[in-house]
Amino acid sequence: MAFQRKDKRDDYKDQGGLEDNVVQIYRCSKVVKGGRKFSFAALVAVGDRNGRVGIGYGKANEVPDAVEKAKSDAIKSMIQVSLRGSTIPHKIIGRCGASSVVILPASDGTGVIAGKKIRPLFELAGIHNLLSKAYGSTSPKNLLKAGMDALKKLRTAQTISSLRGVEVK
Repeated sequence: MAFQRKDKRDDYKDQGGLEDNVVQIYRCSKVVKGGRKFSFAALVAVGDRNGRVGIGYGKANEVPDAVEKAKSDAIKSMIQVSLRGSTIPHKIIGRCGASSVVILPASDGTGVIAGKKIRPLFELAGIHNLLSKAYGSTSPKNLLKAGMDALKKLRTAQTISSLRGVEVK
C-alpha cells in the first residue's frame, strides 16, 4: 500500500475554500559564535474571494513554518467585507501607523488598480473593480493593516439605514 502524502494546501481548501497569498518574506539575521543565524517572518493574506479576508504575520526559523503560522493567524483575523456587486459601496480611507490607503469604488471592467503589496488583499476579498492610492509609508505590514482598516469601515446603505432607523428609497 503506497503512502499518500497530503499537501498542506489541501487543509486550507477544506476550510471553506480559502486561498492564501504570501505578500512578503522577511529575513532577519543574528550573529552568534558559529556564524550567522537566520530567522524568517511571513506576511500572508487569506480570503475566500466572496467577502471574507484576513491578514496574518508569523515568525519561525524556517520559511514554510513562518508561512503556516501566518496563515493560521490570518484565518483567526478574518473579517466580513461589505460589497456592492463587484466593487465597494463608497470611498473610504484606512490608516495604520504612517501609512494610509484611499479606496474608491470603480465601474465594471476597471479591475483592481492597486499597488503590488496591497492588491492580493483586495482580490482575495472578492473585489473585482476598485481604485486605490497609498499615501505615506509603503511598508507592506502597515499598508496591509491600513487596507484592512479601510475594508472594516465599509458599510452598505442597508446597514446605515437600519442603524439610523430610516428607510432607503
